[in-house]
Amino acid sequence: MTSTSTAKNNDIAHLDSLTGGAFTAPTSGERAARVREWLQSTPAPEQLADVFKELSVKDKGAAKLVREKIDEARRIKSQEALAADWATKAQALLDTAKLNIADALAWQRDAAKAGAPLSREPLAALKTQLAERVRVIEDLQRRVQVQREAAVLLAQRIEVLSTKSWQDAQAALDALRVDVGQWQAQAAELAADSSWASVDVKFPPLLEASKGQLLVVWDAFQAALGQAVAAAQDASAPLPPVLVWADELRVARGVPIEAAPKQAKPKIDPEVRAQASATVKEVLATLELEIAEGHGKASAGAANALRHALKENGRLIDDKLENQAHAALAAAGELEGWQRWRADQLREALVAQAEGLLKRPEGQAIGGRKMQETLRSLREQWKQTDQGGAPNHSMWKRFDEACNDAHKVVEAWLDKVRAESAEHKAQRLALIEEVKAWADANTTALDDDWKGFNRILHQFGDRWREAGHLGEKAFAEMQPLWKAAIAKAAAPLEALQAESMALRHAMIEEAKMLGAAAELRIDAVKALQQRWQAVAHRVPMDRRQEQKLWDAFRKPIDDAFNRKTADREKAEAALGLRDRAVLQAAKALDTANASGDAQTIRAAMAALEAALQGQAQAQADVQTAGSEEGQAKAAAQTSDSAENMPPALVESTQEATETIATEAIASTDSETTADSEATADAEAIAPAPAEPVAAPKAPPKRVVAARGDDRPGTRKDTSPAAAGRPGKWGERSDSARGPRDSKPGQRPGDRGPRPEGRDGGRPSSRFGAESRPEAPRLGDAAFRAQRDALEHAQHALKKLAMQAHGEALTQLLTAWEKRDASLVPGTQELGNRAAPAVRAAWVQALGGEAKGAVAAKPVDPHVALLRLEMAAEVPTPAEDLDARRNLQLQLLTKRNDPPPAQTWGQDTASVLAGPYNATAARRVQSVLKVLLKK
Repeated sequence: MTSTSTAKNNDIAHLDSLTGGAFTAPTSGERAARVREWLQSTPAPEQLADVFKELSVKDKGAAKLVREKIDEARRIKSQEALAADWATKAQALLDTAKLNIADALAWQRDAAKAGAPLSREPLAALKTQLAERVRVIEDLQRRVQVQREAAVLLAQRIEVLSTKSWQDAQAALDALRVDVGQWQAQAAELAADSSWASVDVKFPPLLEASKGQLLVVWDAFQAALGQAVAAAQDASAPLPPVLVWADELRVARGVPIEAAPKQAKPKIDPEVRAQASATVKEVLATLELEIAEGHGKASAGAANALRHALKENGRLIDDKLENQAHAALAAAGELEGWQRWRADQLREALVAQAEGLLKRPEGQAIGGRKMQETLRSLREQWKQTDQGGAPNHSMWKRFDEACNDAHKVVEAWLDKVRAESAEHKAQRLALIEEVKAWADANTTALDDDWKGFNRILHQFGDRWREAGHLGEKAFAEMQPLWKAAIAKAAAPLEALQAESMALRHAMIEEAKMLGAAAELRIDAVKALQQRWQAVAHRVPMDRRQEQKLWDAFRKPIDDAFNRKTADREKAEAALGLRDRAVLQAAKALDTANASGDAQTIRAAMAALEAALQGQAQAQADVQTAGSEEGQAKAAAQTSDSAENMPPALVESTQEATETIATEAIASTDSETTADSEATADAEAIAPAPAEPVAAPKAPPKRVVAARGDDRPGTRKDTSPAAAGRPGKWGERSDSARGPRDSKPGQRPGDRGPRPEGRDGGRPSSRFGAESRPEAPRLGDAAFRAQRDALEHAQHALKKLAMQAHGEALTQLLTAWEKRDASLVPGTQELGNRAAPAVRAAWVQALGGEAKGAVAAKPVDPHVALLRLEMAAEVPTPAEDLDARRNLQLQLLTKRNDPPPAQTWGQDTASVLAGPYNATAARRVQSVLKVLLKK
C-alpha cells in the first residue's frame, strides 16, 4: 500500500515538473495559466492523457483545457485520415484519361458533406486541380459551341454573296478562304486537345456536322464562282447555277432576261386545302399570341412549329395566309433578338453583383449563410435568364469565376459549422450516455422526493435543448436515441404518475358524490382536500394536466358551496319586519358617519337604538292587540326615541314603523284561524310581565376594626365586611347568589333559563339604556349591519372628540400667546375634566387678575410646569431633570400638601399667568393632552 502511494506521488511530482507546477499551484487560476503555457509546447498525446487523468481529480476547470486539447488532437487526427481518403479519390479522378464533370463536382460535394478539410492541404490543391480540369473541359465545350456558330455565320456570308454580283463574290473570295482555313485549323486544334476525350459526347458530333455543312457550302460556292468567271471570259461557256450571276452574265452577253414562267399550282381538293389552312392558322395564332405577350423562348418554339407547318402545308394554302405567316416569322426573329439583348443586360447586372460580393467594406461583409443564400439566388436568376434567351458564354465565365471566389467564404463557414456540429454531436452523445447511467442508478426517487426527480429530468431536457445546433440528418439520427434514454429515465415517475392519476380520478368521483349529497359535510370535504393536496405534493405532474384535474375535482364542491351560499342568501333576503327596520337605521347611521357631524351621529345612534328596542316592542304590541291602539303606541315610542333625530332619520324610522305595524296587523288577522301551537308561539314572542320580587332584607352592619389613617383627605372604607365565617374552597353562600335564587320553585344552584336570541333580554350598556325587551333574533345581515354601523359611529365620535380636543388646546395656547382671555375655549370644548372653576382661573390668569388659590400661593411658572409634567407623567427635557428630581424630594417632605395630580388646574393657571414661551407652550400642550383626557 505504501509503495503504491509512493509511486503515485512520484508520478504527480513528475507531471507537476512537466507542466511547470500546475499541480502545486495554490489557486485554480494559476493552475489554468500554467496548463495553458504547457499546452503551447505541443506535448505528446500520452502526456496529455496522464496529466488529464491526475488533474481531473484535483481541478476540473484546469483539466477542461487539457480535455479540449485532447479532443482537438483527436479531431485533427480523424480529419487527417478523412483527408487522406478523399485525396486518394481525387487523385484517381485526375489520373483518368476521360474525366466526367459530374464525378468531379460530386467528389467536392460528398467530401464537404463528410466533413473533409477542403481548405487544407492536400485537399485544397487537389480541389484546385479538379476545378482547373473541369474548367478546361467546359472551355472546350464552350469553344465547340462558338465554332458551331462561326460555321453558321460563314455559311450565311456565303449565301449573302450568292445574292450579289459575281464580281463582289470574287473580291471577297480570298478573305473567305482565309476565314474558312482558320475555322478548320481551330476545329482541328480542339480535336487535338488532351482533354477532348473528357468532353460531353454530344459536342464532337456537333463540331463534325458544322464542319461538313460549311465545307459543302464552301465547295459549292467556289465551283459556282469559278464557273461564273469562266462564263464571263468565254461567251460559249455555260452559265453558273446561281440565278443572280446567270442573269448578270446574260445582260453582259446581250441576251434578254426572260421571266421564269410561274408554274400553275395543281388543283387541290377543297377539303384538303381547308384542313391545311386550319392547321397553319392554328399554329400562326399561337405564334402571334406569344409575340404579343413578349415570350421570347415560347415564341421561338412557336416559330419552329409554324415553319414546320409551312413546310408540310405551304403548297396547299393561299398566298394571303402564306404572307401572314412569313410576317409573323419575321416578327418572331426580331423578338428573339430583343430577348437576347435584354438577357445580356440582365447577365451584366448579375455579373456585377457577383463580383461585388467580395468588394464590400469590412463593416458590411456578408456572413457565410447569407453568402450561400445570395450565391444560390444569383445562380437561379442566371438560370432563368438563360431560359429566356440565348446563352452568352463569355459572361458566364466571368459570372462563374466571381461566384467561385465568393464561395470560398461559404466553404470556410461550412468548415466551421461542421466542426461545431461534430462537437455538438459529441456533447449530445455524452449527454445520452449520462442519462442512461443516471437511469440505471436511480430507479426510484431518493427520500421519496419525486419533485427533485422530476426537476433533474427537466434539467436533462434543458441541457439537450441547449446542446447546440445539428443538421437535420444528424438530429434525426440522434433524436430516437435521446427519446429512448429519457423515456427509460422517466419510467419510474411515469408509472407513479399513472397511479396518481387513477387515485385522483377516484377522489374526483368521491367529490362528485359529496357535492351531490343533500347535506354538505364540511369535515369530509376538508379531509378529501387534504388527501388531494398530499397526493399533489408528493407526485409532480404536467401543469396543464394537473390544473385540469384540479378544476374537475373542485367543480362539484364549488357547486355545492354555491348552492349553500345561494340558499343562505335566499334566506337572508326574506328579512323580517324588525330586520328591515334595523337595516334602515344602520344605513342612516352610515350616512351620518360620513357627514362628520357629532350631533347627527348621536341622533342616528339613538335612532338605531330605537329600532333595536322600540320596534320590537311595537311589533309585540301590534301582535298582542291587533288594533289601532297598538299602532299608536308603537308610533309614540318611535317618536319619543327620535326626538333628537334629524328630519330624514325621523321620516325613515316612521316609515319603517308604519310598515311593521301594517304587516303585523295582516299577520295577526291571518293567524286568528291557526291552531293552538301557533297561538302559543305568538304568545311566547311577547313576554308576560314578570311578577315583582320582594327585595331581600338588608343584613345588619357589623363593627369591624380597621387600621386608622390620619392623613388629611383620606377616605375611610365604610363597606361592611362579609358576614359569617368564610366557607371552604369552592363553596359559596346562598346570600351571594343574588335575587335570581329567590324565585319560587328554583333549585339553589340553578341559574334560571338562559335568554334566547342574539340580544334577547340582555341589558344594553352601550349607551346607558335600560334592558331591552325580549325580541326575535336578528338576521345575519341586520346584525352585521347594525354592529358595523355602531363601531364606525364610535370611531367617528372618538375621532371628532380628538379633533375638538386638539383645536381646544390650540385655542388655549393662542389665548396665552396673545394674552386674550376671550379666546379661551368653553367648558364643553375643554371636556369634563376641566371644571368651570378651573376655566375661570385660566381666564383670570390670562386677564392678569389672579384670585383664589393662585393668588394666595403664587407658584413660579417653571415649578408649576414641572408639577404639570409630574401630574401627567410625561418626560421632562434633559436640562430640567435635576429640577424635577429636587421638586419630587420636596413634595415627599410635605405630607399635607395636595399632590400635583390634584392641583394641575391651579398649576396651569400659574403657567398661563407667566410670560409666553414657545418651548413652554409645547410642554404645556403635551401635558394638557394627557390631563384633559383622563
